[in-house]
Amino acid sequence: MKTKDKKDLHTKTVEELRAILKEAKAALSLIKLEKTQLMLKNTSSYARKRKEVAQIGTILREKELTKK
Repeated sequence: MKTKDKKDLHTKTVEELRAILKEAKAALSLIKLEKTQLMLKNTSSYARKRKEVAQIGTILREKELTKK
């Protein structure tokens, strides 16, 4: 995920972040399935997607905590 994309995530609402996180987790599960079936050509994409999911989750949690 590029720095510009990370900064863009900070401007989104909690609901939008939840939707993005759901999509990213679905994509991660597909990548994981391809990896286990040895169909994945670029194995580093799995690690990048995991990192992206973690970053989105962190931003989401920050927003939830600041609203309280």
